[in-house]
Amino acid sequence: MTETKRDANASLASEPIGRLLLKFSVPCVLSMLVSALYNIVDQIFIGQSVGYLGN
Repeated sequence: MTETKRDANASLASEPIGRLLLKFSVPCVLSMLVSALYNIVDQIFIGQSVGYLGN
């Protein structure tokens, strides 16, 4: 297990910045898009069923 942690730390120290930004930002952006889409769809369904008071 300690070897895995060392390998992860070594990759953070040795990989290019651009690759690391893509590696860590893509999952974050995707999760934010899914969350925003969920909120939009939720508001649409609440607006259709409850009406103005639901928003």
